Amino acid sequence: MFKQTAGEKLIEQLIEWGVDHIYGMPGDSINSIIEPLRKAKNKIKFIQVRHEEAGALAAAAYAKLTGKLGVCTAIAGPGAIHLLNGLYDAKLDKAPVLAITGQVESDLMGMDYFQEVNLDRLFDDVAVYNQRIMSAEQLPAVVNQAIRTAYAKKGVAVLTIPDDIPRFEVGKEARVTTNFTVKQELAPLKDDLNKVKVLIEQAERPVILAGNGVHGERETLLAFAEKIGAPVVLTLPGKGVIPDKHPYCLGGLGLIGTKPSYEAMQEADLLMMIGTSFPFTGFLPEHAKTIQIDIDPTQIGKRVPVDAGLAGDAGATLRWITDQISRKEDREFLEKNQERMNKWWEKLEKQEADESEPIKPQHLVRALQQVASDDAVMSVDVGNVTVWMARHFHMTNQSFVISSWLATLGCGLPGAIAGKIAYPDRQVFAVCGDGGFGMMMADFVTAVKYDLPMVVVVMNNHKIAMIKFEQEVMGNAEFGTNLHNPDFAKYADACGGVGYRVERSEDLLPSLQKAVMQNKPCIVDVVVDADEAPMPGNLEFSQVVGYTKHMVKELFQEGKLDLPPL
Repeated sequence: MFKQTAGEKLIEQLIEWGVDHIYGMPGDSINSIIEPLRKAKNKIKFIQVRHEEAGALAAAAYAKLTGKLGVCTAIAGPGAIHLLNGLYDAKLDKAPVLAITGQVESDLMGMDYFQEVNLDRLFDDVAVYNQRIMSAEQLPAVVNQAIRTAYAKKGVAVLTIPDDIPRFEVGKEARVTTNFTVKQELAPLKDDLNKVKVLIEQAERPVILAGNGVHGERETLLAFAEKIGAPVVLTLPGKGVIPDKHPYCLGGLGLIGTKPSYEAMQEADLLMMIGTSFPFTGFLPEHAKTIQIDIDPTQIGKRVPVDAGLAGDAGATLRWITDQISRKEDREFLEKNQERMNKWWEKLEKQEADESEPIKPQHLVRALQQVASDDAVMSVDVGNVTVWMARHFHMTNQSFVISSWLATLGCGLPGAIAGKIAYPDRQVFAVCGDGGFGMMMADFVTAVKYDLPMVVVVMNNHKIAMIKFEQEVMGNAEFGTNLHNPDFAKYADACGGVGYRVERSEDLLPSLQKAVMQNKPCIVDVVVDADEAPMPGNLEFSQVVGYTKHMVKELFQEGKLDLPPL
């Protein structure tokens, strides 16, 4: 009678859970998992990445985009260590991810063997579930528990499997458990809902701050905002919850945000934080009443004091409140902010229309807007590129994925790979700075290998530009931020993709139009102005002072500032 090995059982269980692909690199301590994966290749794909970090970042992005489990694998020692950055990204952005790592054989553990690392301790902080498999009989139940926990707690589950375990047969004594997860709709207590109702009815200048937890509840949020006459400000992970140019939207908040959102916060007498635990508290109103709605009770009041909290699903909670309150007829505060926002858009449109050279990043984003379809996947890297996309790309129904809480450079390309695997029929863009793309550029060949047509837009200014800006705001001279870049377009060609190099404004839109028509992965390498500073929507006086100090230092340093004679 045929008996399954533990490795075969593992792959079977992943398929039963609906996993259809895994990111990783094969290697000695997971070859006993790779072989059953090969045999099941018609049901589950192995996406070979060139760096395990890219695999983990892709798994995290896939989970963020779809809500489904992202899965990655790596060998013991160095491979497992490489996963950590992507796993922390998943942890901080609350994405369900399963990492399967190899380990030295059971009888060699504790012997300081080749590539032996204490993986139990290594993954302890990043994981909501972290378990070393001790036997073939234990494996089936632990796999189910790991996946169930990753879904339930929206985090990372890690399974460390010694190299000998997958080769053992799973005996009849193996524990049988359930291979599905059960969802629930959480609702706040009635007393808390009534308290919030009173605060809303008393407010004259309410503002909504909507975050990642409101995705999928666009109409519910807009119905609520319309009923109380409140403008909506979006966090970065909340971008796309409502269209950027919707009459109720004031854009983002903070250094990547808009001036109208800052001004609305300063004048608000009620702040409603929905589905967000916004960390940059200096941009929140100091004297307004505050209501926070979050599915996780531990997040309520975590950053700022709140006057009322609702622990529950954002959609269900907002629907109850909307049904219970009367429509506010006074629209003066809302209309005031709408006028401000219209002026803000006029200001941004002037920047975006600037066709001077070097190409302005704002002008690049406008051109990208012209070629991006309404349902495109936008995987945005970290750095100045985040500011330009957050501020100038007007989301309609596109999907927006980024490393929001960890803010790790290099997330753009892996996110696009995941986006194309998740949605093969949709346009997919990776929008990267040259610093972020340089970190993960080896995996452009992964997109080529697996025939994943996408467009990688590189804002190439030969600098780690956000750090340059930070140094200047501190009043320091720029140091250590220059980059020596290859021609990324030629690199695309060398990898088997298609490359376009853009140095002139007149070539920008035609190159993007050609790129989206290709049936291959493309890189559009755009040389942009390195001196275009991503100044905040509301510039603080201390930042102006710091920037002035920097300019004086630069002039002295370069001998361009003559001192008056004594």
